[in-house]
Amino acid sequence: MFYIYCDESCHLENDKNDLMVLGAITCPESLKAKVNQDIRYLKTSFGLSSWFEVKWTKVSAGKIDFYKRLINYFFENEFLTFRGVVATGKDQLDHDTFNNGDYDLWYYKMYFRLLDPITPSVNKYRIFIDIKDTRGGAKVRKLQEVLCNHKHDFNHEVITDIKQIHSNESEIMQLCDLLIGALSFYHRGLYFQDNCSQAKRILVDEIKKLSKLSLNESTPLWESKFNLFIWEPREGTKVGVML
Repeated sequence: MFYIYCDESCHLENDKNDLMVLGAITCPESLKAKVNQDIRYLKTSFGLSSWFEVKWTKVSAGKIDFYKRLINYFFENEFLTFRGVVATGKDQLDHDTFNNGDYDLWYYKMYFRLLDPITPSVNKYRIFIDIKDTRGGAKVRKLQEVLCNHKHDFNHEVITDIKQIHSNESEIMQLCDLLIGALSFYHRGLYFQDNCSQAKRILVDEIKKLSKLSLNESTPLWESKFNLFIWEPREGTKVGVML
């Protein structure tokens, strides 16, 4: 059994961002408790409360050594894997033509691209998604239906469960928030601004160094440690563009 922790950034339809970032960290069930305990220990070893919630928005110069150590912890433990989807052109999509006028349908398509490649039917999975809004319950039920139907997993023997949790309930979820925050910071162009947070730029550089990736391009599917998919809309799916 594998546990998968998912988080999202810039996921709202009208948030004035031109991209959405989704991320998922996979951890064997047998090691889940150890990872959460290890991260809580890291917090206290840097003078933070064990209940301190790791968030990209909290990254600062004063805590940069802690956050760098946390990024290194992820890359040091090969049983932890990450897949990120950066969906670009979000503000240009023609949902009326291609998604039955429903932004949420596109949202499910992106979550499918995030999760389907990392949930082969040879294993079993429980998936946890960070609570974002009150409509999330219906969303996760639909997501499980879509994933399971594609795998012919009609009895939910592969994708056994998808549920929402608060990020403060799981250190692994908090680590996922950190990784997708870095991807969002980089792909929204904030990384390249002269007045950007230097602490956040340092963390992005640490991820680039340890992953040996530029973060600009998709990785091969077989790249399991830090897998990245950059989704771009086809020209015909944009508003105002004829097929």
